[in-house]
Amino acid sequence: MPNNTVTMTDNRTGEKYDFPILNPTVGPDVVDVSTFYSNTGMFTFDRGFTSTANCRSKITFIDGGKGKLMYRGYDIEYLATQKTFLDTAYLLIKGELPSKEELKSFNEETKKRSFIPEGMMNLFASFPDRAHPMAILSSAVSALSTFYFDHLDIDSPQEYMEMADRIIAKIPTIAALSYRHSQGLPIIYPDMNKGFTENFLYMLRGYPHHYIELKPIEIEALDTIFTLHADHEQNASTTTVRVVASTHAHPYACIASGIAALWGRAHGGANESVIRQLEMIGSVENVDKYIAKAKDPNDEFRLMGFGHRVYKNFDPRAKILKKIQGELVEELNLDTGLMAVAKKIEEIALSDEYFIKRNLYPNIDFYSGVILQALKIPKEMFAVIFVIGRTPGWIAQWIELKEQDTMKIARPRQLYIGPAERTPKY
Repeated sequence: MPNNTVTMTDNRTGEKYDFPILNPTVGPDVVDVSTFYSNTGMFTFDRGFTSTANCRSKITFIDGGKGKLMYRGYDIEYLATQKTFLDTAYLLIKGELPSKEELKSFNEETKKRSFIPEGMMNLFASFPDRAHPMAILSSAVSALSTFYFDHLDIDSPQEYMEMADRIIAKIPTIAALSYRHSQGLPIIYPDMNKGFTENFLYMLRGYPHHYIELKPIEIEALDTIFTLHADHEQNASTTTVRVVASTHAHPYACIASGIAALWGRAHGGANESVIRQLEMIGSVENVDKYIAKAKDPNDEFRLMGFGHRVYKNFDPRAKILKKIQGELVEELNLDTGLMAVAKKIEEIALSDEYFIKRNLYPNIDFYSGVILQALKIPKEMFAVIFVIGRTPGWIAQWIELKEQDTMKIARPRQLYIGPAERTPKY
């Protein structure tokens, strides 16, 4: 019996089935069950796909037990502290970090492509006042395909790489316009003299013919948040992008579907939920009461921003943001009641046996929400910030799927528990 297989025995019949073991570069081995149904006549059942690898990928690796995250083999701490978001976007799309000249060229190309077609302005005007920016963003990205549908051969590597540059450049502009429309504010166009992250903050905060000061630490903090969100393996929104892409849909439709998936409060909306919960707790004096509620098995209250589906150790992204939060407090002289509440909860969670035993460490949402609040970014824009950061990862995943030898449409199976065939009564 070869030792690079797993043998499954059907105890009802005694029949044995062998399935090959696939070896990754790093991480756990994977059992290939793609022939499971044809060999056994059965399906596998894996709620939430927690034990199922749905693709081969060279993009991102996570070791949840060790709290490790890598993009293309580079540790996230190195990328977040030594490189910019555009470096990271280039790495995800092209597979290698850019040289100085390549980064300069990519930066200039991104600036040129940051403007959206003027015809799209009518789309923004059609949305009702106070529409949520995520709803506008998803619709606008989908609509973007109508402007470039006839100018994109998705089977041409040169053209879909151009598409990748275009969508990365335009997402911040669409995001800023989505917010400004929802608030009834005048439109601010991109400034060719500003870098990627600075430009987004400028379009978000600015007013016509009025200088606004953007502190370097604010730009650096937001740029780091973009980098930390750039990709995260096969999460819900990334899997959504891949599933829609498997139908050969337009890539902008795939990105729009990812935005829709990310909007959920259990995914991209989690950091907004953190802030709303901190506001509900209200003051440091109330923290102990809510900690007790979180520990009570009969209480439905759960602390937002603690624990992670994958990480069973400290989220490596959270470690980086914890440091940035401290720097923001010091350099911007931040001393808000919200931060005091967050700090008190953090202190308890990192020292209380209840949280330690259950691996309920603060995650990226806990820190990113507080930092975005400190950067004066409205809560309804938190998930939008996530989209800007995640777009290079989604596009990289789309390209990877596109470049595989075969692209099979996604078609999960199910465990049917409805009625068996019924006899008509009439």
